[in-house]
Amino acid sequence: MDVQTEPTTARKEAARGFVPARTVVLVGLMGAGKTKIGRRIATRLELPFFDSDEEIEAAAGETIEEIFRNRGEAMFRDGERRVIARLLQGPVHVLATGGGAFMDPQTRRIITQRGVSVWLRADLDVLFARVSRRANRPLLKTPDPRAVLAELIERRHPIYAEADITIDSGDGPPDATAGRTIAALAQCERAMLPPEEDAA
Repeated sequence: MDVQTEPTTARKEAARGFVPARTVVLVGLMGAGKTKIGRRIATRLELPFFDSDEEIEAAAGETIEEIFRNRGEAMFRDGERRVIARLLQGPVHVLATGGGAFMDPQTRRIITQRGVSVWLRADLDVLFARVSRRANRPLLKTPDPRAVLAELIERRHPIYAEADITIDSGDGPPDATAGRTIAALAQCERAMLPPEEDAA
């Protein structure tokens, strides 16, 4: 489901009182607004919010940057997969995932079985402006981070497009993006299906 416009009155009414039957999983590149928008969605839906990167850091006792440096990306992805699987076994919540999480086939399968996935899509200029404000992005620690980000867009966008819902996350206010996301979720059949129990 590709959603780009503001919610209509009918869709706003349908979203009122909406509660998903499974966890809402936000996917997309770094800088797409998954954490910021995810917190707003969770508040409106009165659900807990989790950020998989924060949960990984808590479990490892290291920052994401330290895990990449000390153990490598493969080890990070393994831990990420296990953390996301554990979170998706819990009660319904809103989950913001790291940019590479949905690229992992096993993680993607678990998300499909137990969650409803939302791709927060943004273009290169928006993403680069946002990620440039922070210096803790391991994949962007190169002489040309914009080129790396452009390559990630080319490689990852086709996979993100497999998400149940696509929401454009541009320069507009996060509250508006959260509202559009909830309206789209209220119209999404998968959001109303209970999670499959055999995803562990």
